[in-house]
Amino acid sequence: MLPARVDAGFIAWRGSLPWKTTVVLHCNHPNEIDVEVAAACARLRTAGVTLLNQSVLLAGVNDDAQVLAALSRRLFDCNVLPYYLRLLDPVRGAAHFEVNEALARGLMTELAHTLPGYLLPRLVREIPDRPAKTVISAGLAPT
Repeated sequence: MLPARVDAGFIAWRGSLPWKTTVVLHCNHPNEIDVEVAAACARLRTAGVTLLNQSVLLAGVNDDAQVLAALSRRLFDCNVLPYYLRLLDPVRGAAHFEVNEALARGLMTELAHTLPGYLLPRLVREIPDRPAKTVISAGLAPT
């Protein structure tokens, strides 16, 4: 949200930590990754931070294989690996963004024919009371 906060002070603080750090971005569309975001990612990577991304699949925003492929490529250009593509949580006021699981699986199949395996996110959903996201599709390339 605020790539400018990844400044020298933040990087120095990160450098003082004794453990490896992973930051998970939340970019849903390639247009979100502007020069400022790319520069913040570069600063984080230079500081040794592993960068992953989780996107929410949103109708009318990124429910298109070409958009999702462009997002994966843009993320990779910034040294960020696409990690999760999440189905929308059932929250009030957001139903118009919901993409059904069948369409989501179809998009993953299209992506698997377009992208190398390391750029395919895992299709997941959150299920209440489960300790982690539930994988629907591991994003493996077709054989």
